[in-house]
Amino acid sequence: MAQRNILQFIILGLVTDQPRTGYELTKAFDNDIGEFWSAQHSQIYPQLKTLEAKGWLTHTEEITGEKLNRKRYAATKSGKAALNDWLTAASEPVSGAKDEFVLKLYFIHDQTDARLKPMLTTQLIWHEQRRDHLRKQLATKFPNGADALDFGHFLILEHALHREEEYCQWLQAALAQLPGGMTN
Repeated sequence: MAQRNILQFIILGLVTDQPRTGYELTKAFDNDIGEFWSAQHSQIYPQLKTLEAKGWLTHTEEITGEKLNRKRYAATKSGKAALNDWLTAASEPVSGAKDEFVLKLYFIHDQTDARLKPMLTTQLIWHEQRRDHLRKQLATKFPNGADALDFGHFLILEHALHREEEYCQWLQAALAQLPGGMTN
């Protein structure tokens, strides 16, 4: 099955929420969207041109400083309709992710392999840091729990936090199964 261009819909969603510059879109991926989807500057700017050529985006020019012009993008009526169609369409369930670490584990057959403990420990540290970051994000953005005006964002952070907590538990259990357990 052909992979859909999800980035175009993320951009449409972001500029539908509020008109944004390319820089502001990049920052959105560094912050909130980056919790569950990534895109680089080199992907975002060409996509803006493509969406504008489709008639899904329009822009206004702003002057900042003495000479700098920047474009602020907003969704057009047809862009909002495309976003709505995408939001309404069924999403295929994700059955697996491209996790290089898990792939590497697949090729290690011996429980006593010296590479296992450092690999598992490194992953555990990374996932604990990620879990802690998500806890802070959830507490900062939603100090009173779910927010009816931004419920989707709340659910995403909650899901990401549960995923990281589960990953940490799995890694701790894996380390405990090594000869000598987690203390080795």
